Parts: sequence; structure tokens; C-alpha cells
Amino acid sequence: MTKRAVIDRFEGSFVIVELEGRKMVAIPVEIVPEGAKEGDVLVISIDAQETQKRKERIKDLFESLKEEGEE
Repeated sequence: MTKRAVIDRFEGSFVIVELEGRKMVAIPVEIVPEGAKEGDVLVISIDAQETQKRKERIKDLFESLKEEGEE
């Protein structure tokens, strides 16, 4: 599922975006692509592949910590 947000304005270190349903939210400017400007449409989606990779890395780290604790 994909969501869209329209950049309404910039306020200091935040970007005010309008979500579907006209709800306004502030997000840190650091997570907005460089060069974004008022009126641009941001696409928000889930990266399933990256999510799975992160889960596997966390699981591997947890397993290695358990093994260290058993020694």
C-alpha cells in the first residue's frame, strides 16, 4: 500500500505535509529528499525487501549474543 503527502510548507527544521483527508503533519526536513519544494508530492511506502533484511540481521545479532552468553 502506498500513501501520498503533499508538501505544504517548510517551517524551520520541519516540513508540513498534507495527508489524504486534509490532515496536516510535521516531519523532520532530514527525511525529505533534497530539492523537494512546496507542492511536491511525496510517496510513502513499505520496502518489504529491506524490512526482511533488517529482521534477519537483528535475528542473527540476537543469536550471536545468546551464544556469547552461553559460554
